[in-house]
Formats: sequence, C-alpha cells, structure tokens
Amino acid sequence: MTDLNINIDAQLKFLIDLLNIHSPTGYHRESMDFCHEQFESLNIPELTVSRTNKGAVVIHWKGEANDEPRGVTAHADTLGLMVKEIKSNGRITCTKLGGLTLSGAEYENVTVRTHEDKRYRGTFIPVNPSSHVNRDIEKKRTLDNMEVRLDERVESAFDVMKLGIAVGDFVFLDPRVEYIESSGFLRSRFLDDKAGVANIYGAIIALNDAGLRPSQDVTFLIANYEEVGHGGSAGLPDDIVELLTIDMGAIGQGQNGTEFAVSICVKDGGGPYHFDMNSKLRDLATEHDIDFRLDIYVYYSSDGTAYWRSGGDARVSLIGPGVASSHGYERTHIDALKHTTHLIARYLLS
Repeated sequence: MTDLNINIDAQLKFLIDLLNIHSPTGYHRESMDFCHEQFESLNIPELTVSRTNKGAVVIHWKGEANDEPRGVTAHADTLGLMVKEIKSNGRITCTKLGGLTLSGAEYENVTVRTHEDKRYRGTFIPVNPSSHVNRDIEKKRTLDNMEVRLDERVESAFDVMKLGIAVGDFVFLDPRVEYIESSGFLRSRFLDDKAGVANIYGAIIALNDAGLRPSQDVTFLIANYEEVGHGGSAGLPDDIVELLTIDMGAIGQGQNGTEFAVSICVKDGGGPYHFDMNSKLRDLATEHDIDFRLDIYVYYSSDGTAYWRSGGDARVSLIGPGVASSHGYERTHIDALKHTTHLIARYLLS
C-alpha cells in the first residue's frame, strides 16, 4: 500500500485564503480567479485548468487509463445578501442568496459592493434594534424586519444612491476566519463548501507528492451556483461513469457525523446516492483507516443531485468533512479535513 502524506498546512493556507474571498452565489470573480491560479500553479504534468461560460473552474488530470473517466466536484459559492430596496431613511432591505439563516447573520458586519466596485461597510441588523427602545426586539426575524445599516452619513435614499449603491448590488457577510492551532478547530462562515474545494486541492497535492496519478482520467468541477441548485448541472464531461461530490457533512441532533471525521451521505433530500459507489467508498475508508460516518440529510441536496436532475448518467456519491452550525457561523476540525482529503485521494487511486 502506497503511503500518502496529507499536507494539512498547504490545505489550510489554501482554505483560509479562499474563505477570506467574498463569493456569494452569483458573484464569482475573485474566488474563481483564485482557484484557477492556485490549481494551475501546482505545475503538475498533464493537469490542465479551464473555465466554463458560467464561470466555474474545470481541472482535467490525465490518469493511468481513460476507459472509465470520473468526475469530482465541490463548490466555492456561498450564502449572502443582495440589495433589494433602499429605504427612505437610508437603510437597505435585502434579499437572500441561498438558504441564509437570518438569526445566524444578525449583527454581522457586511460590505456592500457597488457596480463600480466601490465598497462600503455596514452591519446587518434588526429594524429598530435597541432593546431600550423596542420591547419587541425578540420577535422572529424576517427580511422585512432586518436591514443593512451603512457606516456612512446617510439619512435618505438619495444619500445612499449618491454613494453609487443600487438595487442588485451584492452584500458580503464577513467570514470571520479563525484557526485555533492548539486544538485544531477552524471557525468561519462558508466552510460549506470551501472546505470541500480545499479537500480536492489537498488530494491532488498528496498524489503528486507521492509521484502518482489517478487511476482514470478525472475532471474536477469547482462550481459557482450550488447554493441555488444548478452548480453541478453543467461543466462535467458526458462520458464520466462516476461522480464524487464533496460537500459539508451536516452535524446536529439526530445526525451521525462529527467534526472529526469524513461523512458519507447515503441519502439526502434528493434521494439515495448510488449503492455500489457508496459501498466502494466505505470499503476504501475501512481499508485505509479513514475515520468515517454514514449519514442521511433530510434538508439538504448537493451538486450530485443537480447533475442527476440535469440528465447525468454517472454513479454519484457524496462525502465531506463534518461541519457544525451549517449556514451559520460554522466550525470543523483538521481531522475531518485530513480524513476527507485522504478518502478523495484513495478514491482517485482506486
């Protein structure tokens, strides 16, 4: 059995850098440029990087054979907000991008990006937020009673529009990335699914450092529209026979996953994943002492489901590092990152 070194330091650097790049679904410029540059800079023979018309990054790595080509996908788009209305008092009402939890985004610092790429700071807060003034401050959060308060001297819609802010501008939530080296925990918004992109990056490095290539030609898709349901619907070759989807493993009451292992999702909101491929992943994890958990996600679907619903015929499975507080302020552990990367690498060699 060939030993593989999982370079967690390189993977963490890639992940932290990517987490600090704003990429709410629909806005992909900087994040996709970063991914393109990082994968291309690996300078691996017979590995090429390109882009789709939608802006996704496609990496093709020639394998030892090409009779059963494969796909691997993860997504770099995240949750966020967009300007919906500029109110008469200079506050901004937003619409959600993806399934953002409003209570989890409350009082988060934000950046509003204008069409001309001017950037203004603010905070996403409840309407009338002072508890000394508003006795109903504890009521349920909705988009109607949440707003962006700009850190600019604005008192009217006209004042805001003079800044260049308009309906349709993106509102970026601060990721607040923090790695606690002493314990190995990583906290940040948007580990879903930038951790999965970093897992792919780490698996490619692990194989290349060992002087190995995948057993089959493989196409990696770094998607940019997963959070709204169609990231995996385009960008993969028609002839792949398997698709390994990398996305976060959801953790919570009634779930089987942990922040210290890779989760293998056997069923989610889109239905069961492919039995034979799931079995192969379980066998690989057992053979190589990879800590894994089987799980089912009721309120979840992935780019693997989007691929199937678009007519894809490949066998599909879903794995990912365990991530706590999904769609809020998330957390994982380097052990989950290591085990996920290791399983991807072993799958590529199988």
